[in-house]
Amino acid sequence: MHSAVLLIEFGAIILCLGLLGRAAARLRFSPIPLYLLAGLAFGEGGLLPLGASEEFVATGAEIGVILLLLMLGLEYTASDLVSNLKAHYPSGLVDFTLNALPGAVAALLLGWGPVAAVVLAGVTWISSSGVIAKVLGDLGRVGNRETPVILSILVLEDLAMAVYLPIVTALVAGVGLAAGSVTLAIALGAAGLVLFVAVRYGRVISRFVSSNDPEKLLLVVLGLTILVAGLAQQLQVSAAVGAFLVGIALSGEVAEGAHTLLSPLRDLFAAMFFVFFGLHTDPASIPPVLLPALALAAVTALTKIVTGYWAARRAGISVKGRLRAGGALVARGEFSIVIAGLAVTAGIEPSLGPLATAYVLILVVLGPLTARYTQPLAARLTARFGGGPGPVRVTGRFSEARERTAPEAEVEREDGVRRQTAVPD
Repeated sequence: MHSAVLLIEFGAIILCLGLLGRAAARLRFSPIPLYLLAGLAFGEGGLLPLGASEEFVATGAEIGVILLLLMLGLEYTASDLVSNLKAHYPSGLVDFTLNALPGAVAALLLGWGPVAAVVLAGVTWISSSGVIAKVLGDLGRVGNRETPVILSILVLEDLAMAVYLPIVTALVAGVGLAAGSVTLAIALGAAGLVLFVAVRYGRVISRFVSSNDPEKLLLVVLGLTILVAGLAQQLQVSAAVGAFLVGIALSGEVAEGAHTLLSPLRDLFAAMFFVFFGLHTDPASIPPVLLPALALAAVTALTKIVTGYWAARRAGISVKGRLRAGGALVARGEFSIVIAGLAVTAGIEPSLGPLATAYVLILVVLGPLTARYTQPLAARLTARFGGGPGPVRVTGRFSEARERTAPEAEVEREDGVRRQTAVPD
């Protein structure tokens, strides 16, 4: 009887997630907030609390985190990570300062203590790579000049997770300073070793994992990832970090093939992770923290826009591109929930989970809007109150149109005639 109930509940969850994902696709925004709402509906205090399948969903949620970080690691090679660190680390420092600090300050003002402050700093710091990548694709901005700047900031945030997650894991576990230092040293040592091996012997590893049979490739990559994640967790290092490092170590055709094969599994188990997080959040606990969540969302949306603007300005991008870069970085999502989930599981602060849920719900909906409208809105406000010259569009014979502000516009020569065409605001 128990197995029948388990199948019924689990089947209902998967069906519900599929329908919610379809609805989100039609509305053209991320399904993450709908998955979180589904978890709230199925959890304690919700409309239809689950019983038999909660433990099974918990295991699926853990696999979901592992696959999220694995797929993220597959996006980059070790050489990409090293080059991004060298070229864009100042932008990463500005990103950390402007966006982690508001979360830490908010936790301290709410009286939650230093451990909760470190956790909430991570929640407000890390942008959602998945949501932002989808938004850039939907808006047709993948080839824009500011897009490499956006991706560089996301890569630096992902790299920082390899250091940050072990620190948070040690803090929420309540270990002492010595044990925490050992945990961090192990994490840094493991990360450095994997990066070294990936750079020097990446082809050998990929050749070992490679297979022309998709089934064998899937089993080897998935088995290796879960094994390494388990070993990492046994060493008091985050399982997610272990999965991330496995993804970095794989490259070339193996990484591409694994990415294609694992994408459906990632989507399934990641959806279960968001549901699981919602299951552990009582809907009645959200209204008391809604105002702090709104205030924190407003502040950190602005700081992300400033971050993107500064980073794009440093790269020599025009004002329009700077504003687009800032607006694109606003969305928070999967990794904010991963970080908050560590504290919720450890019972650090009862209100932290509801605040993180409300915060992510707000920004995962607001993020696509800021990506689309930050630059046009700023242009209108500047035209109305600033009185400066409007933007211009410059065309060239051998390149696509480039949008720049009037002071930055180049007047190009074509067929012996100088041409400058104004673009309406």
